[in-house]
Amino acid sequence: MKLLTFPALICFSIFYSCSTPTQVGNGDAAQVIENSLVAGLQIKGEPKKIYTLAERMAHYNVPGVSIAVVKDGKVSWAKGYGTANAQTGSLVDVNTLFQAGSISKPIAALAALKLAEEGKVELDADVNTYLTSWKVPDSEFTQTEKVTLRRLLTHTAGTTVHGFPGYHPSMIFPGIETVLNGRGNTPAIYVDTTPGTLWRYSGGGYTIMEKVVEDVTDLPLDIYLKQSVLEPLGMEHSTYTQPLPADRAAEASAAYDSNGTLIDGLWHNYPEQAAAGLWTTPSDLAKYCIEIQSIVAGKKDGILSQEMVTRMLTKGKNDWGLGPSLKNDSEDLIFQHGGKNAGFTNNMVAFAHKGEAIIIMTNADNGGRLIGEIINSASDYYDWGLSNVRTIETIKLSSEKLQEFVGKYQYSEQVPGSGSYYIEVRLTNGQLTVIDPDQNTSFSLTPTEAMKFIDLEKGDQIVFSASENGPVVLLWNNNYRFYKVE
Repeated sequence: MKLLTFPALICFSIFYSCSTPTQVGNGDAAQVIENSLVAGLQIKGEPKKIYTLAERMAHYNVPGVSIAVVKDGKVSWAKGYGTANAQTGSLVDVNTLFQAGSISKPIAALAALKLAEEGKVELDADVNTYLTSWKVPDSEFTQTEKVTLRRLLTHTAGTTVHGFPGYHPSMIFPGIETVLNGRGNTPAIYVDTTPGTLWRYSGGGYTIMEKVVEDVTDLPLDIYLKQSVLEPLGMEHSTYTQPLPADRAAEASAAYDSNGTLIDGLWHNYPEQAAAGLWTTPSDLAKYCIEIQSIVAGKKDGILSQEMVTRMLTKGKNDWGLGPSLKNDSEDLIFQHGGKNAGFTNNMVAFAHKGEAIIIMTNADNGGRLIGEIINSASDYYDWGLSNVRTIETIKLSSEKLQEFVGKYQYSEQVPGSGSYYIEVRLTNGQLTVIDPDQNTSFSLTPTEAMKFIDLEKGDQIVFSASENGPVVLLWNNNYRFYKVE
């Protein structure tokens, strides 16, 4: 069931065992971190379980990982692990290209900020002032409040379309106006709520920003970003060109699904370049982090002025800045962004005032939890305060009690394209297991209270409830409701 994204628990080991890590910088720190991974959930009273990166890559079906760490305003170390392309046998090294997914957004946002600093656009002006061949459709929502670059960058413009699935290499690659008009594989991008009134993540909004930059500069976005952002930052391996040029394909990692299976066509292509189109490396993203940190610290000839960077790192709704997400305040301020494309999962976390950052890129749909464990390990080593390890207290329930929850459950709503949807709860060797027959996946439940359970693997929570006259109810993550039917 895609709606639930239950974890697939399929083991593999072939991807890591044949690989040789490649690195630059402080190998001692890298070795400690990669051998000290800790799961996000720990059971109270039990010894903390420590894993190696190789073990967790195999466990999570992640063929390849690339990491860069910034300390004292420079790259302290960078390292690649595992397989980039199972077909060719190529391995991940520090220069292997990964799709950045939504980490494309804060880098692309620099284009709009540079144009604003040059006086070519205003952040608070109606973007239809700058758009030429395509306009944001007028509606009841735009009568008094307008779509502006500031609102697009902070996800407060009221625009639709959360994200983009990309296009198989064999598919026709649409132009940006085709995407905006909903004639690709996603709906049309428009405004369905009054701009400025709420925060709602919108890749569609960044696609409008992309069109503004192209119309103002009279250049394709990838060319403008190459000339005005990537080259000045020294991001020599990075490109927004989509599809990736054939002569650079050997530099790129392939993409893998949650089972560790190579995605058909090796990867998807993204015409929505600002939202999802960047190919890059952790070391190149580290240069972006270092530049922003240097400007905050007083650098005068940076990619932006200190005043503009201060505006960029000022929290708006939902703690969002002009591009990156923001966390903490004052000297502990963090600017960050995650990224998810088909077969790629990434994260970038940087301290605005401390010259420290970590960027992790993986070539798998299932890379998110692995990234969390790497950050836990790095945070402990560097004393960053980023660790998200949670200790929970579990209890024992009798087989008789557990048997009360066994059965077939129907989802409370109809699933588009599937109709009625069912899952099963089984009792095996004294433990409840949730089976998703449609997706052929399962996960085990551990009791924390008489009616509350947790998936120790993923952290998902299941709460059962029952009444004398009604069926047993299964509530998944306080969101998805199932009723016991058998």
